[in-house]
Amino acid sequence: MKWDCILFDLDGTLLDTSVGVLKAVKYTIDKMGLPPVEDEIMKTFIGPPIYESFQSVYQLSQEQVDEATETFRDAYKDRFLLEATPYEGIYELLDFLKEQGCKLAVATNKRHDYTMKLLEHFDFPRRFDYILGSDFANTMKKADIIKTCLKELQVTDSKNAIIVGDTIHDYNGAQIAGVRFVGIDYGFGFKAQEDYELVGEEPVLSNLDELKEYLIR
Repeated sequence: MKWDCILFDLDGTLLDTSVGVLKAVKYTIDKMGLPPVEDEIMKTFIGPPIYESFQSVYQLSQEQVDEATETFRDAYKDRFLLEATPYEGIYELLDFLKEQGCKLAVATNKRHDYTMKLLEHFDFPRRFDYILGSDFANTMKKADIIKTCLKELQVTDSKNAIIVGDTIHDYNGAQIAGVRFVGIDYGFGFKAQEDYELVGEEPVLSNLDELKEYLIR
């Protein structure tokens, strides 16, 4: 295999978590009395840290952002977390990559306790060598999470690592951390032409068959 380590984002890459996330977002909007937004804007809440999404969409004060974040977290954790679906073929791809001797990791902006509960429910942890989500206060950025994964897996040359993700946030994290990036557009990102243009020559693939072929060649 070309890669010593392959990292995967979670939302929109391993699991379609849109139902649970969007229900929690709608609950938060309603509870805080915020104006509703169109479906396309709602979808932008999937993937980035939730406080960034509320800040970007509503231009809230810091106090309001904190309230929205806490309201979302409580609703998502207690009501909607497990409303998700593994993408068809993802288990088979991960099992194949493990058989090839690859170190596999999950590197996600989703809070770590949510990440573990969700992945354990869908039988993912045994397929990965390391799993890391964001800290409770969201002080870790995507690049920090990637770098920590590489350190824990003792990957000494970041050029031999690649992250699979579905948003420009994953690409930006990869750039800062010094790892390669391969995008997939069956998830939540890469819907606008400018997203494809921002990643330059890095590939954005349409399905898991294409991803497998890219990773092993």
